[in-house]
Amino acid sequence: MTPSTLARPLSVVGVSGSTHAPSRTTALVSAVLDAVARDRDEAGEGTDTHLVRVDRIGAELAGAVRRDALPASIEGDLRRIETADLLVVASPVYRASFTGLFKHLFDVIDQHALVGTPVLLAATGGSERHGLMIEHQLRPLFGFFQSLTLPNPIYASDADFTDYRVSNPDITRRIDTAVARALPLVARTSAEPRSAFF
Repeated sequence: MTPSTLARPLSVVGVSGSTHAPSRTTALVSAVLDAVARDRDEAGEGTDTHLVRVDRIGAELAGAVRRDALPASIEGDLRRIETADLLVVASPVYRASFTGLFKHLFDVIDQHALVGTPVLLAATGGSERHGLMIEHQLRPLFGFFQSLTLPNPIYASDADFTDYRVSNPDITRRIDTAVARALPLVARTSAEPRSAFF
């Protein structure tokens, strides 16, 4: 098996930290997942995408302070996050950071499970002023997990969406560039056993 091919579909998990629906953040994550699947399809390679939405699991998630108190449905999402070949994570900027439920979700993730996992960072906000949240908040969080935070994050403001869909062609190009630059690295890291990163 060469580093560019896998004997199984690439597991790509998106996490939207938005606490409501419809959501621009969820739309952005979905657009990235679609771009990954499209790129892989064009190369004749399979992709298994899954979207974890905090607005859907938040009520059950917020009621537990330990992982063993979570319902089985959420445990399934946690395992998908922990075993993904690529994570696409995004949050709306809330009080200069990610949402509390987004952080709580990653508080119950095993701290060693994401070592070496490529993570594409993204965020949404009311204006361009909030774009640095990715560097000041998201990147350090996944640095703690020893993940491979990818160098092309995606930030989109409210003006980049129409009816909760990405409508700014500049954002679409940014998504395509981030995905094109991420996938060769993802293929190399997913060909390695997770133990190689410890």
